[in-house]
Amino acid sequence: MISLLGLIVQIINLFQFILIIYIIGTWLVNFNVINTNNRLVFTIMDAMYRLCEPSLHFVRRYLPTFGSLDLSPIVVYLGLWFIKSLLIEYWPR
Repeated sequence: MISLLGLIVQIINLFQFILIIYIIGTWLVNFNVINTNNRLVFTIMDAMYRLCEPSLHFVRRYLPTFGSLDLSPIVVYLGLWFIKSLLIEYWPR
């Protein structure tokens, strides 16, 4: 059972890492540091968009709008951290 817990925790850690990379990548695209006309950049950003956007869209439905400020990545990250902490604390040993 401990190995299953380790697998779940590693999947959550991987998704948190992908979420951070996605956030940084969108900032870089928005500030024109990287260009999505480059095929490699477009492919990487599209893959991260497809991975992260379903969870971000779910949270955006329930968060109020703050203009151009998007708080959904913070809420998703904290939610994943909370779920990971609960799993580690209450997993049967």
